[in-house]
Amino acid sequence: MSDLLIRRAEVRDGIVSDVRIAAGVIAAMDVGLPEEEGVATIDAAGGALLPGLHDHHIHLFALAAAQSSVSCGPPEVGTRDELKHALAAATMSRGWIRGVGYHETVAGELDRWELDALGPSDVPIRIQHRSGALWMLNSAAIRTLELAGGSLPESIERAASGAITGRIFYQDSWLRERIGHSSIPDLSQVGRELASYGVTAVMDATPDKGCVEYEALSNAVRSGEMLQRVVAMGRVDEALPPGAQIEMGPKKIMLREPALPVFDELVREICEAHRVERAVAFHCVTRSELVMAATALREAGARSGDRIEHASVAPPELVKLLAELDVWVVTQPGFIYERGDVYARDVDAADRDWLYRGRGFLEGGVALGAGTDAPYGDADPWLAIRAAVNRCTRAGIRLGASEALSPERAFGLFTSPIEAPGTPAAPLAVGDPADLCLVDLSWQRFREKLTRDRVALTLLRGEITWRRDPEPDRQPS
Repeated sequence: MSDLLIRRAEVRDGIVSDVRIAAGVIAAMDVGLPEEEGVATIDAAGGALLPGLHDHHIHLFALAAAQSSVSCGPPEVGTRDELKHALAAATMSRGWIRGVGYHETVAGELDRWELDALGPSDVPIRIQHRSGALWMLNSAAIRTLELAGGSLPESIERAASGAITGRIFYQDSWLRERIGHSSIPDLSQVGRELASYGVTAVMDATPDKGCVEYEALSNAVRSGEMLQRVVAMGRVDEALPPGAQIEMGPKKIMLREPALPVFDELVREICEAHRVERAVAFHCVTRSELVMAATALREAGARSGDRIEHASVAPPELVKLLAELDVWVVTQPGFIYERGDVYARDVDAADRDWLYRGRGFLEGGVALGAGTDAPYGDADPWLAIRAAVNRCTRAGIRLGASEALSPERAFGLFTSPIEAPGTPAAPLAVGDPADLCLVDLSWQRFREKLTRDRVALTLLRGEITWRRDPEPDRQPS
């Protein structure tokens, strides 16, 4: 580990200090710290030195794969004709066309027959819904994967005739195995991108990870592809490989309102995870899914670390129940900006004020963290932080204005400990791990902007993972 001296950094509430970093931790904080031979010095010029950001809900492999995929949904693609043109112009990767971000507002519900009409019929096409819950395959893809024979997961949809429709729910790992393990993408671009935002830790929330995915994530951290601390959700029946460079997170439980599980079976699933000292994390994007998750947790008995992911629609009575259960909620305020115009049109008026809540959770006593859900949302956490503050859609509509947070509270959604979202981050102190983000403005100026372009430096355990090239026209303070 390299030592480092940061001069003139705002460390809290307008207080400017020098900060010495040694052996991966903050070793000293004081004005006028002496320079040491061989130790690099960086002048913060009054910029705020902040805790590194933590993305509490992200999908790393999907984010990497999305970077070589064609966008199939808003805002880039908004009509059936635009989708047809995008597929015709798409570049194949490993013999496939891979699309992401689809939403029904573009061309309705897609199945194999619709995709056969929209895209090249002789090329396997798979398109992921923007929720991440659904893959849609054309006939060539079904033939390539030999879906017509062998043992198939129940979540592969069939028509009344028994024909496979090409719609597959929650089977990322199964699809990856059918395509081949070589389809696990390189994560180096993802690691660099996240570092440029100031991100130092992530919770990978993909539900069905097993030993192959755990090993790939661990290798990515070991090799330096991933420049963040990584905690990973996954199955209860899979252990981390020996010497893993990642940490195990909760067991992810996916709920899908059209096919909710039997309640007693869900309670048993929670209890089985708790028996092996694993918390659970529920995917809940509808009111019904949140009701089922909360009541099942109440029946099974919630334990420390149990979480609700998204809690997309949370009326007051459910906020009260979540507070009584003492579970964490990880929300996605960025969706207010990214998807809010669709919400304003399609979501029932009675539910709009309860979408991706901020103030309502906090004032209701619920521990609240946030994630980007990238690639199903933008990977830039500052976009999500701004949305939590202004609650504005792309078109400037304010959704749930009473849920708006101060810049400090919104920033706090992304700085709570990665293993404990919603637990407030302590002020920087000597002895803390040097997982830090330096911006080029004082906090009082930066809180009015909250943009990625002001991030000047990111440190993980004292090592520089990203440093912005100096620009002569910038005003540092």
